[in-house]
Amino acid sequence: MSDVVYEAELVVGHKELVADGVLALTLRHPLGEPLPSWEPGAHIDVVLGPDLERQYSLCGDPADRDVWRIAVLREPDGRGGSAHVHEQLGPGDKVRVRGPRNHFRLEPAPRYRFIAGGIGITPVLPMLAAAEAAGAEWTLLYGGRTRRSMAFVEELARYGDRVTIAPQDETGLLDLAPVLGDGDTLVYCCGPGPLLDAVEELCPAGVLRVERFQPKEQPAGEDGEFEVELAQSGRTLTVVPGVSVLDTVRAAGIEVLYSCTEGTCGTCETDVLDGTPEHRDSVLTKEEQESGETMMICVSRCRGRRLVLDL
Repeated sequence: MSDVVYEAELVVGHKELVADGVLALTLRHPLGEPLPSWEPGAHIDVVLGPDLERQYSLCGDPADRDVWRIAVLREPDGRGGSAHVHEQLGPGDKVRVRGPRNHFRLEPAPRYRFIAGGIGITPVLPMLAAAEAAGAEWTLLYGGRTRRSMAFVEELARYGDRVTIAPQDETGLLDLAPVLGDGDTLVYCCGPGPLLDAVEELCPAGVLRVERFQPKEQPAGEDGEFEVELAQSGRTLTVVPGVSVLDTVRAAGIEVLYSCTEGTCGTCETDVLDGTPEHRDSVLTKEEQESGETMMICVSRCRGRRLVLDL
């Protein structure tokens, strides 16, 4: 489990419209202190107000400790986070930030195939630079609704024909099959759910790494009552049907970190000391879920009658 190592109020610096409906902004420490280091694939939690907290991928240069860069898509039918960033945050404003946290790390490989849809380009951008620096072979297939809606296209031009820009209104749906590799080619994909589902269906086993902005549809699972023993506090709580482990723990007065409550951000990841979780998150890989070492307590439950958690 990754520990949160940093929380601070940062100052909004540069703010720029980088595509239709997409704002990029930088964040810096108000006293000029260096920000924590991070690796490609990392995201931060941005606290925009009471009960308004969102996760955004870092899409700048990991070597630049002076600023963090994020990009935010304006979602007209969203829950208010993107509207707040677009309409209310401006240069000089302060915003509380936690992280960075990373469940989408770039693993060493001789070859990569990157696939991004829309705002899913954000975690992929620093991965390209890292793959380039490592001397790996790589390509990027980047799709969007229109060319004007696709952020950072000009920035990607320096990579030449290794990058394929494929706006849907010009080229149709992404042609995925030709770009998916073999067993020693890792595939990294981020974007809307239907794109990730299509890539998962076509990809060879074991080579795909994805990050979801929305929770993956989960099969129906057990929703019965079970007990949770909290090893650190020495308490045992009953989790009833329809109530999450997270809500049960918080109702007992125990403070835990959480954010999305949908199983997509990884903030509430908790070590499992005994028992078998029933995973309902969209963060852990199949192998990580099968190991049963951690769980996202905002959505996952128990296969059986009892869990022991490191809380």
